[in-house]
Amino acid sequence: MRIFRSGKLNCTGAKSKEEAEIAIKKVIKQLKEAGFNIDENPEIKVQNMVATAELGIEPNLDKISTLDGAEYEPEQFPGLVYRMKDPKVVVLIFGSGKIVITGLKRKEDAYRALENVLKMLKELEEIKG
Repeated sequence: MRIFRSGKLNCTGAKSKEEAEIAIKKVIKQLKEAGFNIDENPEIKVQNMVATAELGIEPNLDKISTLDGAEYEPEQFPGLVYRMKDPKVVVLIFGSGKIVITGLKRKEDAYRALENVLKMLKELEEIKG
């Protein structure tokens, strides 16, 4: 948990929105007990969620890098960076088959992004189906 001079809190590492809210409320309670003037119902909003998945294949990152929105510079970073438009997220695809989806605001968008990646891989004939 990071607390900024502006009064904002940044909670990282929570596995769910509910877990983050519990942690934030605990810190708020501790701050109140320490004498800080805290709003009774502070606004809690999700700014960024991260999801991971295993594709079960070793994708050809060079082939995927030809797509619009894809960047692959293995000398600088081992994963392919794919900037998806809908949902608006960034997907990191690694040669091992692991993917990381960042910039999520809602859990549903993680599933949509994964579906888009699988569709893209099928179109590139990286996976059958």
